[in-house]
Amino acid sequence: MDRLNGPARLMIVSDLDQTMVDHNDRENLSLLRFNALWEAEYRHDSLLVFSSGRSFISYEQLRERKPLLTPDITVMSVGTEIAYGESMVPDDDWKQSLDKNWNRDIVLEETSKFSELTPQSEQSQRPHKVSFFLKKDEAEKVIKALTERLEARGLDAKTIYSGGEALDVLPEGAGKGRALSYLLNKFKVDGKQPNNTLVCGDSGNDAELFSVPEVYGVMVSNAMEELLQWREENAKNNPKIILATERGAAGIIEAIGNFGLGSSISPRDRVDLSEFGSKTLRPDHEIVLFYLFYERWRHGEVEKNEQSFLKLKSICHSMAIFVHPSGVKRPLKHSIDDMVMLHGDKKEKQFSVLVDQVYSAEIALNTWLVKFYKWELCGEEKYCCLTTVLLSSKNEESDGLMWLHMHQTWLEGRGTKESSTWLL
Repeated sequence: MDRLNGPARLMIVSDLDQTMVDHNDRENLSLLRFNALWEAEYRHDSLLVFSSGRSFISYEQLRERKPLLTPDITVMSVGTEIAYGESMVPDDDWKQSLDKNWNRDIVLEETSKFSELTPQSEQSQRPHKVSFFLKKDEAEKVIKALTERLEARGLDAKTIYSGGEALDVLPEGAGKGRALSYLLNKFKVDGKQPNNTLVCGDSGNDAELFSVPEVYGVMVSNAMEELLQWREENAKNNPKIILATERGAAGIIEAIGNFGLGSSISPRDRVDLSEFGSKTLRPDHEIVLFYLFYERWRHGEVEKNEQSFLKLKSICHSMAIFVHPSGVKRPLKHSIDDMVMLHGDKKEKQFSVLVDQVYSAEIALNTWLVKFYKWELCGEEKYCCLTTVLLSSKNEESDGLMWLHMHQTWLEGRGTKESSTWLL
């Protein structure tokens, strides 16, 4: 990735459904814990990769429902498609490499001969992925016969069965593990091979990830029987592959700590968030802590007292300006006053704040420009602003951080523009 000047300190490669996203966690608590940890501690020098069986369309639908961060790389359709960055620029070299001895028409012709195979939805079908539903008690027989037929037709194809119901037919060179190996080789050629890589999964189509040499691996505690069986047969005594005691994203955080890959204490797990503005914080960490404080303030979980009020006022420069997404400008301290009045307005309501892609740059001595996406998630409603904050050291005595300027812009297609409050 061009974003990093050198090797990533840590690259996390995670499946989505029931791994990064625990669909049993209705309030997304584990996912939000991971998000805060990633943006505060890892975004600036590490890489996040989502590796999923979903198509890009299905992935975007999931992002509409769940508070997912923006990854640096997306590997979709069981490792048959790779894209980079927020714009998801496709890797055409990877696509071309999968064309060798692959013929989708022949795959469709041969699979049509099996009445046990039920085609999945049209959006699940991709140029290098043909997907079906297949009952568990029929899987072994059908997969064996289908594999023989495809080999007889001269195709380099393979089948991946997962979840006790889903069968994918792919080129032999495809799959989540092969895609990861391809990425690691690209990084190696560029002299940017990650210092550490952690792979995370829960089902059969994740097994390949754990076979990639030199990686650490975590199977979340809610992993499916098929993956646990693979572990028993292939990695039972491998100390670099663990079965977490936590579900979903909480299991990923657990693995970071278990392997000593970096900080595993999410800012969301901390009781005291009032150290924003402290001299000990990096600008990106400052942003994460402030918006967690903001979220808890509106939930009424932070005590409303003179000390909290003075703390909020102390981070603002006397001349600091806030440019609201509507374009209206006013002193930042006035918006802090409004925030004080909103104390507890979201109490007992489903409300959370997410910051995504927090990037900071020191533009002058002890002065930083920080850019990020700020989401407010209010039940089914979502508000998103591209936010720019200018931070500077307060003075030589405190050497803390002071907010000099804030500018927000509504993001088209990333949430509604309707809001009557002065969102910070």
